[in-house]
Amino acid sequence: MQVSLGRTGRSMLCALSSVALTTALPQAAAAAAVGEASRIPFTERYRAVQHGGLVRTANTSVTCESTAGAKVPCADAKAGAKGSNGDYRMTYIDVDKDPNTYNSSRAELKLPENSTVSYARLYWGGNLRVGEQKPVKDNGRVLFAEPGGQYKEVLADTTIGHLSGNGFDAYSASADVTDIVKDANPGAFTVAQINIAKGHSAAGTWGGWTLVVAYTDQTAPLRELAVWDGFESVSAERRSYALTLDGLRIPAKGSGSLGVVAYDGDRGSGRNALSVRADRAPAVALHDDANPADDAMNSTIADAGRPVSGRQPSYRNTLGYDSDVYDLRPVLGNGAEELTVGFGTEEEGYHVGALFLQADASR
Repeated sequence: MQVSLGRTGRSMLCALSSVALTTALPQAAAAAAVGEASRIPFTERYRAVQHGGLVRTANTSVTCESTAGAKVPCADAKAGAKGSNGDYRMTYIDVDKDPNTYNSSRAELKLPENSTVSYARLYWGGNLRVGEQKPVKDNGRVLFAEPGGQYKEVLADTTIGHLSGNGFDAYSASADVTDIVKDANPGAFTVAQINIAKGHSAAGTWGGWTLVVAYTDQTAPLRELAVWDGFESVSAERRSYALTLDGLRIPAKGSGSLGVVAYDGDRGSGRNALSVRADRAPAVALHDDANPADDAMNSTIADAGRPVSGRQPSYRNTLGYDSDVYDLRPVLGNGAEELTVGFGTEEEGYHVGALFLQADASR
C-alpha cells in the first residue's frame, strides 16, 4: 500500500494547561477532546525549508522488573542483551521522586547554541493490557516538564491511534508543545503519567515518548525539514506498509536523516525491515550499528547507530520502544524529489507512530 503526501500539511494547535501537577485537570476529562481510530494513514504534520535542522529526544517509560521465564536476566537485557518484553515482568520507570506520578523518564534535548525553536511535537504511546487493563480514557493525557520547570498537563490534539488484538491494546498520541519548548532553558525534559499497563503476559508491555523539534540557525545549511505521523501496523495480517514523502528538493550527494518512532519491536527477532527508495531507484535497507538490516525495530533509541546520551535511565534495550534516527546518505546519491519508506515484518509485527526527515535542500 502506498500513500502520497503533499507539502501542505498543517500543524494543529496544542491544548495545554499551565497548571502544576498538583492542580492538573481530572484524568477522565483528558481524552474527551479527541477521538480514536484503529488505523490513521500518515499525513504531513510540519514542513519547512530553512537554515536549521531537526533534533529529537526520547525515552522509554517501562522496563523489566524480574525475569519471568526468560533465558536472559533482566539486568542483561537493560544493558543491551537480546530479550523481548513478553519474557519479563514489566514495571514503571519513575525518576522524578514525585509521589503523585507512577511513571516518569527524562532525556536531554540538544539544540545548537543560538538556534531558535520553530516547531515542537511530543509523541507518546504504549500498551494498555498486560497483567492489568488500563482505562482508554487516559490515552490522551501526559505530564510534561521543561528543564527545571513544573509539570504541565498536555492533551492530545489530534486523533489517537488505538488498536487491540493478539493480547495487546496499543495506542499512540501526540500534541504540539512548541510554546513550552521554545521558552525552555537548555537541559532535560521529563514526561510522566503515560498510560501504560505493567505486569507480565505473552504479548508484553511497552511504552515511551519522543520529542521532535525543528529549529532555525542561520549558520546551518539550507534543509528540508518535515514531520509525518499516523498510526499504522505491520503484522501477520499485513506484512508490509509503504508511504511516499513527496515534494522534496534534495540535491545529488546530499546528506540527510530519517527518524522513526515505533512500538513493540522485539530485539533479536531478525524479521523486521525498514527501507527507503529515492524516486525510482532501488530500495535501500536502512541499517547501522544499533539497527541490523533484518532487525530494524529492535527496541533502541539511537542516532546513526550510536546510543543517545543524556537519558535517565539510559537502557540500551528499551523492551518494545523504538525512536531511531538513520543516516540517509546511502539513499541520496542522486538526490530525490520523493522518498518511499517501506516497513515490513515476518513476525508478530509492530506499530509505527511518526517519521521525521532532515535533508539538504536545493537552493
